[in-house]
Amino acid sequence: MDNTQAAWPQEDQARELKLEFSATGSEYFRIWIVNLLLSIVTLGIYSAWAKVRSNQYFYSSTRLDGSSFEYHGNPKAILKGRILALILVGGYNLAFKISPLLGLAMMVAVAIVMPVLVWRSMQFKLYNTSYRGIRFGFDGDKRSAYIHYLWLPLLVSLSLGLALPFVHQRVKRFQHSEARFGSTKFSFDASVGSFYRQYLIFFAITFVGTIVCSVAGFFLGTAFAHALPFGGPAAATILMIGLTYLWLFSIWPLFQSRLQNLIWDHTQLGQHGFRSELAWGRLTSIYLTNLLGVICTLGLFIPFAKVRVLKYRLESATMLAAGSLDDFIAGVQQDVDSTGEGVADIIDLDLAL
Repeated sequence: MDNTQAAWPQEDQARELKLEFSATGSEYFRIWIVNLLLSIVTLGIYSAWAKVRSNQYFYSSTRLDGSSFEYHGNPKAILKGRILALILVGGYNLAFKISPLLGLAMMVAVAIVMPVLVWRSMQFKLYNTSYRGIRFGFDGDKRSAYIHYLWLPLLVSLSLGLALPFVHQRVKRFQHSEARFGSTKFSFDASVGSFYRQYLIFFAITFVGTIVCSVAGFFLGTAFAHALPFGGPAAATILMIGLTYLWLFSIWPLFQSRLQNLIWDHTQLGQHGFRSELAWGRLTSIYLTNLLGVICTLGLFIPFAKVRVLKYRLESATMLAAGSLDDFIAGVQQDVDSTGEGVADIIDLDLAL
């Protein structure tokens, strides 16, 4: 055990502070439907303001030790980032249609600029988040951003995916260890081996389950072919594919829950630790019922689905406080370029800490 981990508060001595999430599907539905309509009417321009409204609602609905979080993002800055994102994405697609060589040059240009945008996005997200009047921040530099968001992803390709757990661990370590609350730094000590273990467990269960679903689908399709309007081979194929997709959909939350638990169980803020207790069965149940709700309501259940997932994920987390949360000192903050924030939304990067 390293010195960082040894400094963590013992669970029987720490004060357990659960995250509380008070947002409701009905309240968020009213925000969501107005945001959607205004974004359509304004041809997407209002989407930046929609993002700020949604974030302000979710942040203010998240409480820790009696106080809520706040979001301070500037919609005009986010809009500028989204315009740049559209230019990059549009230019990338157009370049390949004009010439493969031009497309390759554009791909290289995007790869070169993307780490900077990801880095700026992380700075923007944290700087515009506060708790009890103290802002979060991100101290990672541009050089480290290139290492973690350009060179390490190339390693995944060169290793045919075998380096993915290693890269995942390094990226999470970069994200967490360079983040701070005021002047107090976060730290992260999960090992590379622990990430490989989670990946191996997930792929082993996925592989075995897929084989079982395929065999079960084949025999069930063959056995009940006489009761179906199509032939035995077709029935067997449909059941094999259906059971496999259902299995893959239900197994993904296992990977998500185990990774979130691993990451937060090894994250610390100063002397304060964290614990995450996501359960596979509960998360799978939420995902499946959300999917049915969205399908049956033609998409109108989306805001309710989002609130249900956020509520469970947040309320599964606990802070193990070694002392008072009022002892943090606000660090020196600097305005950060928010260009990367809009780009991250467009290309759906997972930059959340």
